[in-house]
Amino acid sequence: MDGSAIFVATSSMPPLSRDDPPIQSPVRRTLIQRAGAWPIGLLTVAGIVLGSALSPLLPIRDAATFEPVQEVVLRRPIGYVVLAPVSDVLDTLTLLSARQHIALLATILVAYVAWWVLLGRRSLRAIPPRRRVLREVARIGVGLVLLVAIYLAGILMPRPMAALEAATELIVVDFHTHTKYSHDGRPDWTPEDVRTWHRNAGFDVAYISDHRTFEGARDAWANNPELASQRTVLIPAIEVSWRGEHVNVLDVDRRYRGLLTPTLRDIDESALRLASLLPGNEPVLVETLPGQIDRAPSASGSGTSGIRAIEVIDGAPQGLGQGRRERRAIVHLADSANLALVAGSNHHGWGHASAGWTLMFIPGWRAASPGELSAEISKAIRMAGRKSTRVAERYVANTESARLLPFTVPAVAWGMFRTMSGDERVVWIVWLVALYAISRIRGARRRAREPRPASI
Repeated sequence: MDGSAIFVATSSMPPLSRDDPPIQSPVRRTLIQRAGAWPIGLLTVAGIVLGSALSPLLPIRDAATFEPVQEVVLRRPIGYVVLAPVSDVLDTLTLLSARQHIALLATILVAYVAWWVLLGRRSLRAIPPRRRVLREVARIGVGLVLLVAIYLAGILMPRPMAALEAATELIVVDFHTHTKYSHDGRPDWTPEDVRTWHRNAGFDVAYISDHRTFEGARDAWANNPELASQRTVLIPAIEVSWRGEHVNVLDVDRRYRGLLTPTLRDIDESALRLASLLPGNEPVLVETLPGQIDRAPSASGSGTSGIRAIEVIDGAPQGLGQGRRERRAIVHLADSANLALVAGSNHHGWGHASAGWTLMFIPGWRAASPGELSAEISKAIRMAGRKSTRVAERYVANTESARLLPFTVPAVAWGMFRTMSGDERVVWIVWLVALYAISRIRGARRRAREPRPASI
């Protein structure tokens, strides 16, 4: 072909418009496909799973001192381990505070905007302008549906639970839980569902502290075992207001009469004072979170009324946040006022992970009846105060401060990987390899369907 023919051929080609996609060579397109974001992402996660094993953390620690708790271990059933990527991620989401949830959502939004500016909008150049908006709306819609599905799975999906396993002489207690009879409880959350949830989480005892009702606690008490060793014991309590604060009153329905106002919403101040005059009979009040921890006065000894225990962990998102932000102040108050530190799941039927467990030493508790066990727990708190309990918590990175909150996602994720067991790491790698194999197979099938360029 001579030069004039080349000139005619090229000059007859229509000019490129600004909306036309840039021309890519087949070699460049193939390289981009081979170095796709999906395989790189899987490889990155695999590196984090293996690299975090070099600096492991115990998944359980003392909530007051942050030291290891030698008497307990976190037991992960086989189903939990087989589903390790699902179990670990959903547990971590369940244990985030309200601020951390907001930080997570903000991080996802910022990451999407950055991706769109750097990469996402380039893929829209080959699409007619009228369809670009629809494509972008579809992207956002799929992302929102996926995010909502993950949260709903964490809240509603039944799954194996990680459980605390304590030494035989220790009893594991939850001082704050609810049933469907609370106005904010899950509608189908029965007392027996509460018992199953707590058994699966490793609790020996749980106090049902519904709002303004004893119906759930009475149903649970009627189905208690004869001995505490037989299955999880549910003990009556109630969550009420006292001097502007929410408190749990232990065993109030069985042991104390007339302690509350007729609406079961508040404590009767005079009745509380009279009930507390008899040493050894004082009602045990537990300060719950969130709240103003120094607002309700603590008991000043035998024969006085007031707070005798305070939550250092409350499993609701707002309670988790305050417990982490004010941990030092809560522990200082417990030390100075001789208050027992306790953990409350504040569980209303949503989620399948426990944030903390209260450990108590009560000799012979396994052979005790539910009534005897309830009396011994209250007696231990009255007599020993701060020394009566120890709280074990599930480790989650604390990013509650303004300085650390923007780094919630990497800090919490890194902490999750560091607390994984060896079995979990193996399962994570197996899942990642399987996903990589699936992506390669799908990529090969897609390339096989693509038309090959005509040879010249």
